[in-house]
Amino acid sequence: MRMTTDGIVIATTNIDECDRLVTLLSAEIGVVRAYARGAKRPGSKLSGSTELLGYSRFVLFKHKDRFTIDSADSNALFFGVRQDLTKLSLASYLCELCADTAPAGEPAKEQQRLLLNCLHLLETGKRSAEFIKPLYELRQISLSGYMPDLVACRECGQYERPLFHFYPVSGELVCAECDTAPKAGQYVELSPSVLAAMRHILYSDAGKLYSFTLSQQALLQLTAVCERYVKTQLSRSFKTLDFYNAMLPN
Repeated sequence: MRMTTDGIVIATTNIDECDRLVTLLSAEIGVVRAYARGAKRPGSKLSGSTELLGYSRFVLFKHKDRFTIDSADSNALFFGVRQDLTKLSLASYLCELCADTAPAGEPAKEQQRLLLNCLHLLETGKRSAEFIKPLYELRQISLSGYMPDLVACRECGQYERPLFHFYPVSGELVCAECDTAPKAGQYVELSPSVLAAMRHILYSDAGKLYSFTLSQQALLQLTAVCERYVKTQLSRSFKTLDFYNAMLPN
């Protein structure tokens, strides 16, 4: 069986001197692993398209449960991301998170659109890496079934309060007025601006997703809480995330 799909390479593994095992994010079939035979040979038509971040129209051949890439016509290679170490390290983390959370064998149109838009904004410099990281983390993990409930306080149902406590384990909000005996280390304080940004990331239409601003201090808080939520919900960290964080200035 042959099929054609637009996919972005989110992981690669070298099989031997000539071949690659490529992990693609396809809008039609989600995360799929496919063999790219001869992709590492000099002059191979699959070489650039099967590298990390390659976005191409792939022709896949499926035999039993194994996919092989027959051909690939490049749509974008994101050279602007590849040539900047900070951008590349962040993009590698976004891809690893995507590979870990996007569905396999079912449509992933929204996940693919999110990743491609974030990579485009990184490449063009229209949004910074510091802006893209928490936005992608929270939106992607929510698309994958881990959406927190940020509508209102769990106890009193109030939408607006001067201060909310966010619990990464349960993904719930409790306002400071109701949370009279919070346990240290189990919650994160959310200022109104950071909570508003998180609600925007979760609930806005895809076309308006990137249209918000935060102060540098609020952006740092957003970064911390989104990263903590991802690690808590998935019960793991990521080597690519550790590398990206090591790249940042102290």
